[in-house]
Amino acid sequence: MTYTATYLSDFHHTLDSVSHDTLERLVAELVAVRNRGGRLFFLGVGGSAANCSHAVNDFRKIAGFEAYTPTDNVAEITARTNDDGWDTTFERWLMGSRLRASDAVFVLSVGGGTQTTSLNLVHAVRYARQVGATVLGIVGRDGGYTAKMAQACVVVKTVSSPFDMSDAITPYTESMQSVLLHLLVFHPHLRHVYDHP
Repeated sequence: MTYTATYLSDFHHTLDSVSHDTLERLVAELVAVRNRGGRLFFLGVGGSAANCSHAVNDFRKIAGFEAYTPTDNVAEITARTNDDGWDTTFERWLMGSRLRASDAVFVLSVGGGTQTTSLNLVHAVRYARQVGATVLGIVGRDGGYTAKMAQACVVVKTVSSPFDMSDAITPYTESMQSVLLHLLVFHPHLRHVYDHP
């Protein structure tokens, strides 16, 4: 098989391994957040940060949420990183946003936050749990801290193949985030159809 065929085949198998039950739990948690007037805060780094921006757009426009991500404001995120350090940047941003128990923090990440990688996500998730906010996620590998602490979290698991696809965890996870976020916003329990004048 060519690399192209293997990559697409493995992505297909990775998609097939996604838990439908977990996706339905994500839907139920999101419906509960919206019904109680909670806000939705997306957190991610790198390619996942770009997916957060896309998610904010879709969840606001298609699913009727009040949604935000810190990485949409480059000036603030860089000022917080410069003044307070990267590890607490998202936590401090959530504090500044007055995160409440009615809100949800939705993590998009390859690793999900560990003591050595994306510690900013660990601090943010820990703070969200202290406040009583819902924690959700779409993450890769073993899901890290997010998978341990979330009420609902899809862990994207890669499959083995004839090629060494160990470096595919990042593109598979970030691609899966996009696929699954679109599934969520268009889910009939979440899609909010507005009447146009």
